[in-house]
Amino acid sequence: MELQENYQAFKARNVEVLAISMDRESDAKQMADLAKAQYPVLPDPTGAIVRRYGVFNLLGDSVAAPATYIVAKSGAVTWDHIPRDIADRPTSVQLLQRPELPK
Repeated sequence: MELQENYQAFKARNVEVLAISMDRESDAKQMADLAKAQYPVLPDPTGAIVRRYGVFNLLGDSVAAPATYIVAKSGAVTWDHIPRDIADRPTSVQLLQRPELPK
């Protein structure tokens, strides 16, 4: 919900927010609807994407760790935050202050 509250600030910076859910498409859509997310929520029920990024089961819970990435238009990852625990996440305000984001 915190991302949704600041979504327009990301859009104003020409930045897209994308969430990846290990749920099935219908469950990911339900989660997005519940959060009133205007940003895309990509379902990844097989975990192919989160495994490619190396964040599956990092916390020993058989799900993706709540990692955060800044990806340039070229597709290159320019910054990442891999959590130490489920509460270890940067806030939207902290993300908006990252020098890797367009001004």
